[in-house]
Amino acid sequence: QVQLVESGGGLVQAGGSLRLSCAASGSIVSVGAMGWYRQAPGKQREWIATHNVGGNINYADSVRGRFTISRDNAKATVYLQMNSLKPEDTAVYYCNAYVDPLGAPLSRYWGQGTQVTVSS
Repeated sequence: QVQLVESGGGLVQAGGSLRLSCAASGSIVSVGAMGWYRQAPGKQREWIATHNVGGNINYADSVRGRFTISRDNAKATVYLQMNSLKPEDTAVYYCNAYVDPLGAPLSRYWGQGTQVTVSS
């Protein structure tokens, strides 16, 4: 069974930084695109960034220039470095990944979510 486990959320003042991590574990043949979403209270889940296997990276306009996504393929881990945080970045952050598990079809998996709170 594949799991995505996130870590690194917390409370930070505006202008501060946080780094989120998300590690895929289980019987994995390969990991494809990995990325991050977030969901603020009362709002729909919002795409933040994607890092494809080939190195192609894309960001939402709302975070471009402040957030950096990276991945360590050997560890099946994706990171989100968040700088210059704003109160409007407050949300639950979710990682996702396309994973090819052993003996099962390629599927999209989600982490459990980690809370990021930015105080003004």
